[in-house]
Amino acid sequence: MVPIFSFTNVSVRKYDTPVLFDLTWQVQPGQQWAIVGGNGSGKTTLLQTMAGRWATAQGRFRKQGTVEFVANDYSFNRIARAAAQYYQQRFQAYEAALAPTVREVLTGQMKPVGTVDDKSVQLPENTVSVERLQEVAKLLQLTSLLDHPFITLSNGETRRMLLARSLVKNPDILLLDHPFVGLDVHSREVLRAALAELAQKGTTIILATSATEIPDCITHILELYKGKITATTTIEDWSPNVPALAAGKTLSAFEALTALPETDFAYAFDLRNTKVVYDGKAILDSVNWKVKKGEKWALTGPNGSGKSTLLSILTADHPQRFANDYDLFDKKRGGKGVSIWDIKQKIGHLSPELHLYFPVEATAFKAIASGFFDATGVYFRTLTEPQTERVLHLAALMGVEHILERPLQKLSKGEQRLVLLARALVKNPPLLILDEPCQGLDIGAVEHFKEIVNAVCQTGERTLIYVSHYPHEIPDCVDHVLRLENGKVAERKDGA
Repeated sequence: MVPIFSFTNVSVRKYDTPVLFDLTWQVQPGQQWAIVGGNGSGKTTLLQTMAGRWATAQGRFRKQGTVEFVANDYSFNRIARAAAQYYQQRFQAYEAALAPTVREVLTGQMKPVGTVDDKSVQLPENTVSVERLQEVAKLLQLTSLLDHPFITLSNGETRRMLLARSLVKNPDILLLDHPFVGLDVHSREVLRAALAELAQKGTTIILATSATEIPDCITHILELYKGKITATTTIEDWSPNVPALAAGKTLSAFEALTALPETDFAYAFDLRNTKVVYDGKAILDSVNWKVKKGEKWALTGPNGSGKSTLLSILTADHPQRFANDYDLFDKKRGGKGVSIWDIKQKIGHLSPELHLYFPVEATAFKAIASGFFDATGVYFRTLTEPQTERVLHLAALMGVEHILERPLQKLSKGEQRLVLLARALVKNPPLLILDEPCQGLDIGAVEHFKEIVNAVCQTGERTLIYVSHYPHEIPDCVDHVLRLENGKVAERKDGA
């Protein structure tokens, strides 16, 4: 039997850094594999090597069949750069109206934004049949979204669209990089069912994922640790090797984070009848939300419920913020003497969109330090000695002090996320807005980050807004909940 993939003593370098070492492994027909391991273990690089994106430095690698790779970093947006080129664009109603639809994305019929004369653009031949498009759209529950502009999709809908973009090509082999990240409960179930159906029909599925997110169709497990294979086994014989949690920090380790100067506001924000409308459709519909200084809230709801849009109002990134009535830090939006930068200086923020558009050429040190200036990785000011010390202290708490001089593009996605978490904390802001902050983190890193959040939120001066689709990721300090559904407040729990 000819293996679908065959690795013999393969080593791989990513740029100038060795990442994978002496791998020997085979994937046989009928097998479905999950690749597991901690942050920086080489999972994504292994998938990218299988997809032909990285060459082997030594050893022999062979494959049989057509391959589609579905990335976990929305790299599709770099293909459609004309339609998705900056952070705010997801929230631009007039840009959304011009952006390609999901149907155009899936069939490769995307015209550049701003095209006036359709005849001036020569599109590639559409090789996707109507029947195949409908079949894939039904499989991933995208049928109702086919004629929507793709940049208006939620995170979960975007992930399903990217998978559909590969599936319409009817590949023999499907490589998926952390496909469950950012998905709500419903979207995860849709994906599991789709993978099971694909496997049953003969598609070979190989995915990198968390040890807690192994779909039922998987038959074999490969474990990686620091670029080396530590185990290959059947799913029946596999015992998850849960990484040891980060060593507990003493309270003194967090003193620089818990010490927050007394602030002069009573309410972090007061949103009154907040609305956001695209093409007549309400993304947010009459949302009222008042948060006192020091409260810790979880913002929950399914993909597409309006969570990220609501947060973009608070972070002053949404153009429709000017059409709404709200206060930030007891000051009326757009009030005299209140600038965007005054607002941002009091907010530490992390989101999947920020991660997507953050400059990958920035070093980890500069990425963290840019949080002082609310810049995205590039700044032109000299750090003070206390600022430098704070960057180093946060890097140590996050466990990334050894990679500070490396650019983000040479780090794993999990390592990048830890760097951006440090960035959100670096200026010691009174309001922390953490939108799915644990995406891409392994089990140990998630628990360690929750420990840090609990520590920095001990003070009544710190307000927290925390978004996650996983209840186990929400820190213990959170005792308020706001749940959105279809842009409206569906549930509110005030206090423990």
